[in-house]
Amino acid sequence: MIDSRTAPYAALLLRLTLGGLFLVHASLKLFVFTPAGTAKFFGSLGLPPELAYVVMTAEVLAGVALILGIFTRWVALAATPILLGAIVTVHGAAGFFFNNPHGGWEYPAFWTIALLVQSLLGDGAYALRAPRAALAGELRSAH
Repeated sequence: MIDSRTAPYAALLLRLTLGGLFLVHASLKLFVFTPAGTAKFFGSLGLPPELAYVVMTAEVLAGVALILGIFTRWVALAATPILLGAIVTVHGAAGFFFNNPHGGWEYPAFWTIALLVQSLLGDGAYALRAPRAALAGELRSAH
């Protein structure tokens, strides 16, 4: 049975974690690999290099939206293809375990499932309501 007193906080914790992961992952592309380096990597995979800029932007926007709790269900669903793409293009061929050379698909698969769980759970506690309350800047209470 789901405890309705703590479930909103569980959804909040998951939402903050997923949002933070997206921001850290985007930061790696922006500040370590650089946008040009990331685009070159995408090109080496046979993808359009311009797609790297779309992915980096989507990761930043998804991270911020998840942390704030704006359109949480939709953002979690919309961000799922980023991780599925990482599995198909990079990590799938490396096997299951993420500590394999080139990182296996274990971690992005778990991240994908966590996004799907978030989309099923919804916003959780302390989310900005979208769209009306987000514009007004009101926080939703835990219950």
